[in-house]
Amino acid sequence: MYNVYILQSLKDNKRYIGYTNDIEIRLKFHNCGLNPSTKYRRPFKLLGFKQFETKIEAIRFERYLKKLKGGEQLKIEIGKMLNCAVVAQLVPRTCGAW
Repeated sequence: MYNVYILQSLKDNKRYIGYTNDIEIRLKFHNCGLNPSTKYRRPFKLLGFKQFETKIEAIRFERYLKKLKGGEQLKIEIGKMLNCAVVAQLVPRTCGAW
């Protein structure tokens, strides 16, 4: 199972869109500063995610969301994610050993 996720920075309120096969590990990865593109924007909260059967489907949806560039349609897609999934803080914000 693959997930496309949307994170929001608690520092600058900007969003980050990505895909993964393990949301818990990926959220911890971002919050620990291990991703160069999000390192200086942490901490993050999970806004929503959508599950896909294959990696290809997830990549296509991630690209679709990134092409929306934060417009109204992206807000609609986030709303759909929130309606279809229970979004909770999956991982504590503390960084453990990797």
